[in-house]
Amino acid sequence: MAKSLQLHKLLGFTISLVRLSEIDYMALNKDLSRGLPPRHSLVREMANHLLLQRGNQQVGENWVYNLVKRRPEIESNFSRKYNYERAKCEDPKIIQKHFDRVREVISEYGILPEDIYNFDETGFAMGLCATAKIITGSDRYARPKLLQPGNREWVTAIEATNSTGWALPSYVIFKAKQYTRLGWFEDLPSDWRINISENGWTTDKIGLEWLKIHFIPLTNGRTMGNYRMLILDGHGSHLTAEFDRTCTENKIIPVCMPPHSSHLLQPLDVGCFAVLKRHYGQLVEQRMRLGFNHIDKIDFLTAFPKARTMAYKAQTIRNSFAATGLVPFNPDRVLQQLNIQLKTPTPPPSQSSNTQSSCLQTPQNPRQFKR
Repeated sequence: MAKSLQLHKLLGFTISLVRLSEIDYMALNKDLSRGLPPRHSLVREMANHLLLQRGNQQVGENWVYNLVKRRPEIESNFSRKYNYERAKCEDPKIIQKHFDRVREVISEYGILPEDIYNFDETGFAMGLCATAKIITGSDRYARPKLLQPGNREWVTAIEATNSTGWALPSYVIFKAKQYTRLGWFEDLPSDWRINISENGWTTDKIGLEWLKIHFIPLTNGRTMGNYRMLILDGHGSHLTAEFDRTCTENKIIPVCMPPHSSHLLQPLDVGCFAVLKRHYGQLVEQRMRLGFNHIDKIDFLTAFPKARTMAYKAQTIRNSFAATGLVPFNPDRVLQQLNIQLKTPTPPPSQSSNTQSSCLQTPQNPRQFKR
């Protein structure tokens, strides 16, 4: 077995008594690149184990810190928790299948870039301010707090954007049991629509109504080709038989993203919703500083259109379609971001092959360095 000095040099010293095959070294690097980096404590433990083979003293408490400073090819970062369902949908194979589907639809129906839309819902707690950095006295010890208006009633906005940089008027859903026309409708843009539900969330019926009386009439006159493409997630209100039939009757081709992938593939999530909520939260904070301690529907409909105007810039919308690889069509814009590729676990080797394969296994802890 050939000596592998590269790993030992990476650890900051040369060890002649410990030998690793080239396969071992490549496997270690592969584990690191697949999102399995060791903790500082494990790196220190592994180094101490290697040194123990030579009878040398152990490394110091700051050895890992100094190692990172010496080696530009490695760095130290905080790990973060990551949802497994989301990780599964970041498999490049799954993302590539989505783009293959988009390409097929564009080719089959002759869909023009100008006829590609994205729609989704986003929810607001009416009285929440935006989180922001603030200036405090240097002698303050406690973490500063920003007072929030008391109302956290939920409201949903159905939003849709077009690849050319155009946003459809908003479709707002309030929590209510009975629909009444009150004064808080008066200042609303004339092309916006209001609906209600028991909890302020969308429903199958509302999703279908949005399609029939909002999306279709507003986009019919803008269609450049024969068909429109509608990028959407797999929410239940988007996948009803009547929703699909209405799309077919109106030459709209819905394309669903894989579950848990909207943070990569949905233009509204990638480029618009976070900006929209930040601007809305800032407007709520402004009202709070003026002495308002409650945000109601009137206040929401005063602030939300302003936040929307600030967030939905034409260039921002176009950039969101580009960032998700849709217009211009470029799957690599998304695929190059992925660093997770999940594979089916390999069955354990048979008893007869254990001896033959043991020399090729990647060490998982310091004790496994010992042959």
